[in-house]
Amino acid sequence: MTYTSSSSSRIARGGKAIYGAPLGILMLEARFPRIPGDMGNGTTWPFPVLYRVVSGASPEKVVLKGAAGLLPDFIDAAKDLVRLGAEAITTNCGFLSLFQKEIAAAVGVPVATSSLMQVPWVQATLPPGKRVGLVTVSGSTLTPAHLEGAGVPLDTPVVGTEHGKEFFRVLIKAEKDDMDVAQAERDVVGAGKELVAKNPDVGAIVLECTNMPPYAAALQAEVGLPVYDIYSMITWFHAGLRPRTFG
Repeated sequence: MTYTSSSSSRIARGGKAIYGAPLGILMLEARFPRIPGDMGNGTTWPFPVLYRVVSGASPEKVVLKGAAGLLPDFIDAAKDLVRLGAEAITTNCGFLSLFQKEIAAAVGVPVATSSLMQVPWVQATLPPGKRVGLVTVSGSTLTPAHLEGAGVPLDTPVVGTEHGKEFFRVLIKAEKDDMDVAQAERDVVGAGKELVAKNPDVGAIVLECTNMPPYAAALQAEVGLPVYDIYSMITWFHAGLRPRTFG
């Protein structure tokens, strides 16, 4: 909502259904716990957001099956968010980089589908001889197409959490509704340590999965490298929608 004013009047400008929440988030349909720090937990964000669950878009379909057949559903949901008042769109799965160009073309507002989109500018911060490494929920199904959709070099080192005891099983296989948070953290930290051990030239880590921010601090403390995730990207993204005013 914008105002125009003079010495004698102040007029509010409408045109939206909802105000004060310029960022819209497309959510997968899932029932696992979304703890503080998770993208799907409203308390994670220091600003209001709009959510829209995409019916039928399970984590298994999106992460393990390439989101086949789901593009029209994501576009429709993104358009709904824009109609409500969203001025920019993001998603809660990094694997949706596959749909970056299509969603952006369809909705007419800025779109950031994946945490992976940070990789090029994180790379630009690193000294010569260092590169970005990725921790993902599923390394075996993160394809070159996913990387290309986010502008990530195809030789970027990747380690997934498939061999952990909790994180992958709860989020992707949906074997239960509850989650051992401490074990999930160990899975993510373990994947990050493996990434760095196998690739000593890694100078920073980007977390693909939007459920990983609760564990980013533990990983950073363990490996001693910068760690970026969907929280770092979306707070930057939102800052352009609502720049801070100074005095």
